[in-house]
Amino acid sequence: MRILNKIFQWLITDQQKPGKSGLDNNILFSAIILLTIGVVMVYSASIAYAGKDSGSGNQYYYLIRHVIAIALGAAGGALAFSRPSSFWKRNANKIIVIVLILLVAVLIPHVGRLVNGSRRWLPLGLLSLQPSELAKLGIAIYMANYFCGKSLNMSQFFKGVFPVVATLLCVCGLLLAEPDMGSTTVVFIIALTILYLSDLDVRVFLGTFMLGAVAFVLLIVFEPYRMKRVTGFLNPFDDPLGKGYQLSHSLLAFGHGGWFGVGLGNSIEKLFYLPEAHTDFIMAIIGEEFGVVGVLVILLLFWIIFYRGFTVVATEAKRIPGRKFQGLLAQAISVWFFAQAVVNIGVAIGMLPTKGLTLPFVSFGGSSILINCIALAILLKIDFENKLIKQGPHLP
Repeated sequence: MRILNKIFQWLITDQQKPGKSGLDNNILFSAIILLTIGVVMVYSASIAYAGKDSGSGNQYYYLIRHVIAIALGAAGGALAFSRPSSFWKRNANKIIVIVLILLVAVLIPHVGRLVNGSRRWLPLGLLSLQPSELAKLGIAIYMANYFCGKSLNMSQFFKGVFPVVATLLCVCGLLLAEPDMGSTTVVFIIALTILYLSDLDVRVFLGTFMLGAVAFVLLIVFEPYRMKRVTGFLNPFDDPLGKGYQLSHSLLAFGHGGWFGVGLGNSIEKLFYLPEAHTDFIMAIIGEEFGVVGVLVILLLFWIIFYRGFTVVATEAKRIPGRKFQGLLAQAISVWFFAQAVVNIGVAIGMLPTKGLTLPFVSFGGSSILINCIALAILLKIDFENKLIKQGPHLP
């Protein structure tokens, strides 16, 4: 127990020393480990599908594309880190306008690509862009900027709060039109986080929360395929070959893995039984090959990123005059990563209805990896600037 206690203290203690590394190694290394696990597991989970989908029997088809996505993500992250955090504040309105334009463009026939009944991708030659991933970062930057210098109450609702609520509703409405309920949920969680942490009348937060909850229920009740997902989630084995097929095979994967798993590469479910094994349900394959222990390791890594970003980086930023935007943005990004991971894992283990959400840094998906790396770089940059300011220099 003493050893475990020392490890835990090491994980949550700021190890940065003035004059040395300006990066939070806990956040950086946790993300690197998740990306490394992702490379291994995408290859393991996609071998069977890669041979079929590539058309040439190339078992490295998805692995190569995933590694390219990580390389692009690293380049995008490096570029984002080279910009001061004030850059995102100055361009917050432009960013949300770009997000809205892309969300509209993806819905236009022959512009957005239709896959499995959803229009979520913009083809860009060899690559495809998923605007819903950019929407998560865009809404975080926009709302953090909007509320960083405001202290509003209900008497100022239409003048001060309504514009941002209208923007949020537009983003969510366009996401639902794709349809993409999973990304809509994450965007709403990010928005609620910023509303809760801002100096707003509590009635604004509660009203937004209730509006979202009612809308969520109505979207399920009046959309047959969503209702089928809910009923299938409640008891997937009632219809294991129909609406409960994906979840039942995900649960079978976890059951097969037990505590310690069957070993890397030995999954049965990835052999054409579990759909989306290398994307939305990659956690089921991790659970089958590495067991409960593997799942707990993944959760611990996301918890480290969340804890460090939400409590250490954001709190330090808010203590520095004029850096409330950076504090709110750091908290929004931290909640985004952790909430999406929890929702993804919750879906895989049958605690939440099925949603098309990737596991950040781990699942196959070029847009997800790219935007996750950029958001991570912004979080690290905020921490880097906090340390520089404490040492003396002032930032633009």
